[in-house]
Amino acid sequence: MNHGPDEKGPKGLDSDELALRRMLQSAVEDIEPSDGTLDHLRRAVPARRARKRQATVGMAAAALFLGTAIPALVHVSNSGGSSPNTSMAGDSSTAQGGVGQGKNPDGGASTAGGTGGKAPGHGQGGKKETGKGKTGGTATGTTGGTGPTASTDTATPVCTAAQLGSPKAVAAGPDSAGIVYGSFRITNISMTSCTVGGPGSVGVLAQGAADPTKIGTARHVSGDAATGLPDPSLEVTGLVLLPGSAYEEKFAFVPSETCPPTGGTNGGSETGGPSPDPSPSTDPSVGGTDTGGTSGVTTQLVTEDGTADGSIEVSHTPEAGSPTASTTVAGVCAGTVYWTGPLAGS
Repeated sequence: MNHGPDEKGPKGLDSDELALRRMLQSAVEDIEPSDGTLDHLRRAVPARRARKRQATVGMAAAALFLGTAIPALVHVSNSGGSSPNTSMAGDSSTAQGGVGQGKNPDGGASTAGGTGGKAPGHGQGGKKETGKGKTGGTATGTTGGTGPTASTDTATPVCTAAQLGSPKAVAAGPDSAGIVYGSFRITNISMTSCTVGGPGSVGVLAQGAADPTKIGTARHVSGDAATGLPDPSLEVTGLVLLPGSAYEEKFAFVPSETCPPTGGTNGGSETGGPSPDPSPSTDPSVGGTDTGGTSGVTTQLVTEDGTADGSIEVSHTPEAGSPTASTTVAGVCAGTVYWTGPLAGS
């Protein structure tokens, strides 16, 4: 049946829609489903519905589990109990019992009070702490012996002659036994630290009536005649000199006999030690002068009975070979110079 432009077709479709419908139908009228399509649809549709039902049941089970598990967890967290042996209770006891002196339920000493004045785990071992205090005192004494400007360090280079300077030698007057004590002082004049290489060397030079064959040198050891020198244990090996710091070496001249007389028969005077002549001396000579690194002899006094004028020059040279400090001991003619190794300067 043909319809006009304004006429309506079946189901209220106009002519254009009907034409499009016929065209679409003609386009697909040759298309046919493949074999087995209907069987596939019959299996696939129920399987899809089953998966949807399983997903719905799973979501419901998860919601049920959460609904029952959360209240159970809240109940467990709120029922920790009041046992004093729990870790929370122990922490609380430690925090609030910093000065407590009680005991734990098991009979042991409380750790809360232990942190107030004793290290944990020592109990009645406070005496051990006292022992450690004694050790600390010994270490302090050892450090004090080296002085604030010197230390021992084998990694520091050995001092060279260019780094050492400002030599100074000092000799005092004789003591009651006639022994003359003195010292040498060497300073690090460079801008870097260095290590003293060793004790160096000490030399003597006889002057005037002093007999070179009766004058010698020896390193100071415990028990020798130079009892006024520091104990050899105080000598420092590997002494490090900071810039501007100094080290010392001390010496002592111990006379062995007096200077011989120049005339007369009254015997020698007492100049540096006991005279072998029992007759008393009338005027002892004065010994001991100080120098600042160069040799210098002061005016020598001669006794009225004609005692010979003798003296010795004592010099020290560092291990590096320079500089040399020297001083003169006056009024002596024979004896031995005892000298120490490096000592930390004050």
